[in-house]
Parts: sequence; C-alpha cells; structure tokens
Amino acid sequence: MREKVVLITGANGEIGHGLIKLICEEERSKIVALDLKPLDPSLLMRCERFIQGDILDNMLLGRLMAEYEISTIYHLASLLSTKSEYTPETAHRVNVEGTINLLRLGVELSQWQGEPVKFIYPSSIAVYGLPDMETRNAEGKLKEYQWCSPITMYGCNKIYCENLGRYYSKHYRQLAKDRTPNSLDFRCIRFPGLISADTIPTGGTSDYGPEMIHHAAQHEPYACFVRPDTQISFMAMPDAIKALLLLEEAPQSSLTQLSYNVTSFSPTAEQIREYVLEAFPDADISYKVHESRQAIVDSWPIDVNDAPARREWGWEPDYDMDRAFKEYLIPSIRKLYN
Repeated sequence: MREKVVLITGANGEIGHGLIKLICEEERSKIVALDLKPLDPSLLMRCERFIQGDILDNMLLGRLMAEYEISTIYHLASLLSTKSEYTPETAHRVNVEGTINLLRLGVELSQWQGEPVKFIYPSSIAVYGLPDMETRNAEGKLKEYQWCSPITMYGCNKIYCENLGRYYSKHYRQLAKDRTPNSLDFRCIRFPGLISADTIPTGGTSDYGPEMIHHAAQHEPYACFVRPDTQISFMAMPDAIKALLLLEEAPQSSLTQLSYNVTSFSPTAEQIREYVLEAFPDADISYKVHESRQAIVDSWPIDVNDAPARREWGWEPDYDMDRAFKEYLIPSIRKLYN
C-alpha cells in the first residue's frame, strides 16, 4: 500500500524552509521533498524522504507516482526573476516545462487515486505589467484580472502557468471521449515581495528589502538598486506559509477563482531603510539605482487588492510592517549572524 504524503518541490528555497517546518511541527502530513540541490540538514529529519532531482526528469516523477499516494503538491521550484532575465530560455524550461510536468503528474495521480490532487502554486506580483508611473499611481491596488501584461520572463512564465493550471483543472483533454472532468484541484496565490529571516535572498527583484537587513547585520555596506520612493507590497515569510496552508485547507465550494492576491504592507524603499537604520545605526545603506531593475519594479503595482482571499478563505496577515521588522526580521537575522 502506497504511503500518503504531500510533495514539496523546490523544498530548499525560502518558502520551502518555512513550509516544511510548519507542516512537520503541526503533524499535518508526511512530506516528500524534492530539490535540485542537497536539502538543508535542518530539514532532512522533518521529511519522510528527500529526493535530489530535477522536475524536468519525467522518469523521476513517474517513480514518485508509483511509490506514493500524493494528496497535495506544493510546487515551489522555480528560477527567480533576476536570474530569469539573464537566462530566459532556461527560465522557460524550469518554470514552464517543469510546471507542465507537475501538472500532468497531478492529473494522473488524481485519476489513479480517484479524487482530485490539490496543486498549490505560488505565483507573483511579477504577473502584472503597468505601462507607466501615471497609470501605476492612478490604479492603486490591482485586482487579479487587471494589467496582466508582464515585462519579465519570470512574470510571463507565472501568468502562463496560472493559465496552464486553469487548463489542466478545467479543460484538460476536453475533446477526448474518456475525459475525466475536474481531475485536478489547482489553487494559486500571487505573492508580493517575501522577506524571510531564515534564508539568504537569492536573486528576486524585490530582494532589495531583505538585502538591506542582511548586509546591515553583517556590517557590510549596501547600495540599494531602486529609488528611495520605490513602493511595492511585501509580506513576512510566516504569513506566506500561513496563506499557503489556509488556501490548501479551504473547501473547494468556497472558492470562486483559481488565483488569489495576498498582501500585508506596502512600504517605500526609504521606509525599509529607516527601519534597518533604527536597528543597526551604523549600517551603511546608500542608493545606486539600476535602471533596468528599477523599470521592472515600476511595472508592478504599488499594492494589490486581496479582498477575495480574505472573504473566501479567511486570509489575514499576522504581521504588519512594524511587527514584521521588530519582532520577526531584525531579531532573527541579528541572531543568524551572531
């Protein structure tokens, strides 16, 4: 008899760390973790099994289907925004072809197991593409269907994969005589910039926020690559994990859409700098604007409207900006480097 588990791809990333710890601590399910790199030793004991492998390896995914009864797939593996711009074709292979592989796995598991597998997919505010600052300021908080015209490969990958999720859950093989309708339960969260105290930033275009803190804690100078007035939405990592689990738990009958915005606070880069300087008065934080990266951030909304998530599955952040920095980020990152 196959063992019932949840599958977490990209398990070694920022979200994976927090998700594995909380699922294990709350004894929600046994975990099979998958990542291209060796898993952080602190996570190994929390997993039923770790597999070092590639989501592009269909034989590996086939073995997973044969060995486990997978109830939920948390598909976290991706190539992040900045790296995706340097290697767009690689990003497409990882972010799109890898996702198709996992969606197909989910469909086949659903049909084999006789009930829909939940497919939890973290998307991003990178799916938005506002044309200019005047429009950006006028629009304010964007809803899920507005301005989905991304200017980055990462954003293009994410919005396409959201649509793939819709296809595989609602319309997969729709002309086939033996088609099984609704064979996959796809659920997507569009995250803002995420700030974690447990892991080092790894190339996201919104990473200027956490990079300020990590450099200050190490007594290293930091030149912020966006303007002081740059404003986008952010979220503390514990709230991101909470949102994923809340969406996974929600009854299908309460959900009216496949993709949901979530947000917490929306500071300027200068406001983040002020919080860091309050905690690390000797920190050397300056500005050296990278015009291309600035243009990408300026195409994202100042904030997003997350009313559907709040109304339909009880989303509400625990961390506003003050608590995120003073109770979570600053103490934890200080301890990390001490």
